[in-house]
Amino acid sequence: MSEESERLAKALIEFREAEGISVMELAHRTQLSRATIRFHEDGEGLPTSLAARCFEEVLGWAPGSIPTASRGTTDLELPPDSGTVTG
Repeated sequence: MSEESERLAKALIEFREAEGISVMELAHRTQLSRATIRFHEDGEGLPTSLAARCFEEVLGWAPGSIPTASRGTTDLELPPDSGTVTG
């Protein structure tokens, strides 16, 4: 568990406890799945940028204050100069 994911996990749990709400209610407020909430409350990793923004809103944190998981390239994204043929 990274320091950042641990910080987020603690904040989400403390928020739910202070509000007296369930995982289901937090999922409703953030428009994320219960599985996503549980995953991050367990400190299993950094959220996607979308989930991070949802968490920041509900927690009242500044935009960009939650680090996000970096993603590699996908089939739809090519790294720079990948189409260049050399030789």
